Amino acid sequence: MEEKKPLIGKTLDELQRVATEGGMPRFVGKQLAHWLYVKQVDSFDKMINLSKKNIAWLEENYVVGREKPVKASKSADGTIKYLFNVGAGRDIESVWIPDHDRATLCVSSQVGCKMNCYFCATGKLGFKANLTAAQIINQILSAPQGGGEDNGLTNVVFMGMGEPLDNFGEVLKVIEILTAPWGMAWSPKRITVSTVGKLPQLKELIEKTKVHIALSLHTADIEQRASMMPAEKAFPLQTVLKMLRSYDFSGQRRLSIEYIMWRGVNDDVAHAKMLVRMLEGLDCRVNLIRYHAIGEGVDLHPCSEERMIMFRKILNQHGITATIRTSRGEDIEAACGMLAAGKKKDKSTGGR
Repeated sequence: MEEKKPLIGKTLDELQRVATEGGMPRFVGKQLAHWLYVKQVDSFDKMINLSKKNIAWLEENYVVGREKPVKASKSADGTIKYLFNVGAGRDIESVWIPDHDRATLCVSSQVGCKMNCYFCATGKLGFKANLTAAQIINQILSAPQGGGEDNGLTNVVFMGMGEPLDNFGEVLKVIEILTAPWGMAWSPKRITVSTVGKLPQLKELIEKTKVHIALSLHTADIEQRASMMPAEKAFPLQTVLKMLRSYDFSGQRRLSIEYIMWRGVNDDVAHAKMLVRMLEGLDCRVNLIRYHAIGEGVDLHPCSEERMIMFRKILNQHGITATIRTSRGEDIEAACGMLAAGKKKDKSTGGR
């Protein structure tokens, strides 16, 4: 028997096709979108303006597709990491980050990752599978904080497991669902997509959406970057930056440069000045990120707070807005670069 397909993750056009497939008027597709993305119901019987006949057909052929996380781990700082099962014995993680009047969910787009960055636990898993739009949007709809519409969520960042632009079609569908008036009607300012700089998908993302962009740069030394981030060879940083300079990031859309800092690797004055030269003329801000040790035989260590402050000062003095990102959820392996879907990490190396 063929497995029933989920309705969540479908766009308005796709839901309208579902409606006509079941002999319903096309406008029922818009009603389905309202129940799925505005009311965020988890069963067909809660769709009270649909006829019993139509509900019976939907139940026979589809499922809503909502799946609760199978595990939640809470950090001392209030961060919560959720483990979701996505079938075939595979799991992914997403992270709820509360911050005063904001609540950000860091979502995954793949099981594992092809990019194989030296310093990232997800990359050590290798690539297992792309998530469907249903599996991505389920993280947003089913994170159980607060309950009700939006679950108190204010922001979504595609910074979890995987390279979002390596699963571009499904990620683009989720962005459409989040921002469309028939969907959740979010401002694109509430969404940030992180990437190593995968072209041409990055160019298409900029042109088709208005979401914020976060570029994982991490070192302005190109040879050093290539040794740690294999994607540098496929998508050269200088080519990516040249493309980014052709777009306007001076308004409401933001371009962020992500820069993890490692002791004795990329945290000195020379690297700061190299980064200043590289970013000259680019309207952006730099997020300085403390490294979180992942084990896995990775011989990297976090730099000192004093070094991060010094680095930030140099960037600021040269007109580049730079901030030091607060580390969240490290005690539950939910911080930047640590997501590995429950895979036990060897703590004997990569120490502090």
